Amino acid sequence: MLIRYKKLFEKIAMGLLSFMPAEKDLKILLQTIKEYESNENWHLFLWKEEESIIGIIGLQQLDDNQIEIQHISVNPSYRNQGIGKSMVKAIKEMFPDKTIVPNKLIESFFNKCD
Repeated sequence: MLIRYKKLFEKIAMGLLSFMPAEKDLKILLQTIKEYESNENWHLFLWKEEESIIGIIGLQQLDDNQIEIQHISVNPSYRNQGIGKSMVKAIKEMFPDKTIVPNKLIESFFNKCD
């Protein structure tokens, strides 16, 4: 299930985002989290199963009709179980009137989700 990011989840979110190649550097990672916390067009969601947060998906509202997926990451222990695809599906269901597109970094994964 998707839950909205809160400051309470900052360390968990940073840990999950750090699995993305572009977010390995701590300085970049901190900037990314700050952007999600301060920019009203950036939205971060965590994927929770039972009591564990195991995935993260970050979005940027490009305009009134289009949302771009910026980040998607799953804890390595839970990969290859369809969690990433479930997150993409949940985002599409959450924003049915929007066009959901991937950024270049996750485009190949996104195209496998249909």
